[in-house]
Amino acid sequence: MQQIRVDLGERSYPIFIGQGLLAQSDCLTASVSGKKVFIVSNDTVAPLYLQSLQRLLLPAAQVFAHILPDGEQYKTLAQLESVFTALLEHNCGRDVVLVALGGGVIGDMVGFAAACYQRGVDFIQIPTTLLSQVDSSVGGKTAVNHPLGKNMIGAFYQPQLVLIDTLCLKTLPVREFAAGMAEVIKYGIIWDADFFLWLENNVESLKSQQPEALAYAIRRCCEIKAEVVAEDETEQGVRALLNLGHTFGHAIEAEMGYGNWLHGEAVAAGTVLAAQTAKAMELIDESILRRITELLQVFDLPVTAPESMDFESFIKHMRRDKKVLAGQIRLVLPTDMGQAGIFAQVPESLLEQVICRT
Repeated sequence: MQQIRVDLGERSYPIFIGQGLLAQSDCLTASVSGKKVFIVSNDTVAPLYLQSLQRLLLPAAQVFAHILPDGEQYKTLAQLESVFTALLEHNCGRDVVLVALGGGVIGDMVGFAAACYQRGVDFIQIPTTLLSQVDSSVGGKTAVNHPLGKNMIGAFYQPQLVLIDTLCLKTLPVREFAAGMAEVIKYGIIWDADFFLWLENNVESLKSQQPEALAYAIRRCCEIKAEVVAEDETEQGVRALLNLGHTFGHAIEAEMGYGNWLHGEAVAAGTVLAAQTAKAMELIDESILRRITELLQVFDLPVTAPESMDFESFIKHMRRDKKVLAGQIRLVLPTDMGQAGIFAQVPESLLEQVICRT
């Protein structure tokens, strides 16, 4: 088992990474000993892993579970209310520990529920998808969607710990695994050129989920995320770089209907649009754009926007993006391999050229 620490002073917490942690994990049982534990999962993940987690926790804690429908389209205030109702029906007080067992949707919703319930209770992240293991489970971003925008209602609220069992990826559909790779690749683009090169050289090992390669990729992503969050927890500066591809990507998700494009698929297409914008602004050269595009393509990720989306379809959502300041769209754009910046004055005429060209 490997351990990474997210250093946030009194709110610091560990990330545990290993195989089979859902079957035996002293660090998890110790953290909930003598407490009431409320597990939230979905109807896809629960049949696979809920029983194992309950067996692990029951000797140490009183355990309840609440199952939500699976899918981004259910990341709503209505489903969040069902979590609150279940907590109250089970007479859960401020000493309850919420456990998010699932992917990014479950993690985001349970984290937000923990932030709100009785003004804040402890929660633990147990991410079961590649995307949630390398990104959304770490850093304390919690939210639900609104029909007019993704993650528009939320809070920064850190977990007590993150438990990553890499064996969970064995049951992950190929499409979901590929979507997670979009976030893995992102870290190389914005932060670590050597990691991007390593990804290029280990495509087959990753696609076949070779354990050592997969463990290294997850660990390196978590190391970068922990470093960034420790420096900028509430996204006032450098943490915004983690949103590479997300301004375009969130527009795709909102316009196409939540759940029709997986988040990672939308981020992949958005990352290429961001790289094309950077190329048009002469921030990067053709070789970097080509490397980004080709690495996403080898994982069977989309590298173009949906044909049905025109410029107006994009821009109406991009103007609602959470990074907008003083009415200006702010984009994260690569400036070199392993480096990126935040740009606030990208002409909409240039964005139109990039979007329409795809």
